[in-house]
Amino acid sequence: MNKALLYLLLLCICSCKQPKKENISSAVLSQPITIDYAQGFTIERTTSDITIIKVSSPWPESEDSFTYALVPKEKLASITLDKDAYNAIIGVPVEKMVVTSTTHIPALEALGEADKLIGFPDTEYVSSPMTRKRINEGLVQELGNNESLNSEMVIALNPEVVVGFSINHENKAYETIQRSNIPVVYNGDWTEETPLGKAEWIKFFAPFFQKEKEADSIFKSIEDNYNNAKALAKKANNRPKVLSGALYKDIWYLPGGKSWASKFIEDANAEYLWNSTSSTGSLSLSLESVIERAYDADFWISPSQFGSYLELKEANQHYAQFSAFSNKKVYTYANSTGETGGLLYFELAPNRPDLVLKDLIQIFHPELLPNYTPTFFKPLD
Repeated sequence: MNKALLYLLLLCICSCKQPKKENISSAVLSQPITIDYAQGFTIERTTSDITIIKVSSPWPESEDSFTYALVPKEKLASITLDKDAYNAIIGVPVEKMVVTSTTHIPALEALGEADKLIGFPDTEYVSSPMTRKRINEGLVQELGNNESLNSEMVIALNPEVVVGFSINHENKAYETIQRSNIPVVYNGDWTEETPLGKAEWIKFFAPFFQKEKEADSIFKSIEDNYNNAKALAKKANNRPKVLSGALYKDIWYLPGGKSWASKFIEDANAEYLWNSTSSTGSLSLSLESVIERAYDADFWISPSQFGSYLELKEANQHYAQFSAFSNKKVYTYANSTGETGGLLYFELAPNRPDLVLKDLIQIFHPELLPNYTPTFFKPLD
């Protein structure tokens, strides 16, 4: 009898024993996922279907990098990860997400995951009709503004992840959110210096929803459209001179020669008058120096947020000295807005550089796209 009881006791202990967890380290990474243009992040996949995302450029000139492990939810209980090796460990697919930049929204929509967005700061800046509808229905909560994100509201929403946007490593709201065990991951799409580099960040979002194949297909289509448009622009017989930017107080701000905006003008087969400068950001110039170089420019694009010739002239009489002004060859993105006044260009253009390029080709070389309807850039009123 004693032996039988002992046997039953041992059987019970064995049956209650927890299954051994699989210990995963960074040593079992498979080949990296292909990223062709973006410089700010990498993706790798382990043999256990864990996705490792490394963000090396969360903001310009960052000395910090961040590493995130995305684990299939069905494997979370059976896998042990070295928590010190990752800034966050997130179960996927994600069902509830907060994002903090309008540039994040088109990626969610393109992947068919717009319904996973539950909160956003400064919702009035959102232009997308799809997401505006969800905001109006109360499905996307207003969370203050990105500089002072309402951390209490974020914690109350309890998202599975917050996709953060920051200009430096100091963000007290993000720190508070992370202390509440809500992961914050940084997205640095805005730091990319090439049009296709920015657009490729859709591949950053895809693993959170286990939609890597869909992202590859979407990006490939954008890439092909962009390169086809670039090839079309080369067929033009002329190469017009282009001015950009406008005055803010006494300083004229315009794109540097190695910037994202300058690359668009180059690929549209036009001559940006400051293309020889090495800046990847903006240049700060005097009005006199801009007039001297660009008074006879054929086109003037992105004159800040001015929407009409009257607004331009009322802001500064000297604007009328430019040939592009007198010839009515000024084009702006300021007249393409959403329902609440948000600028579509700031939201969608980084995700759809092919549309930006076609807009510019239609402006500089209208004979190449005679029936094209612009998305962002339109003539001043």
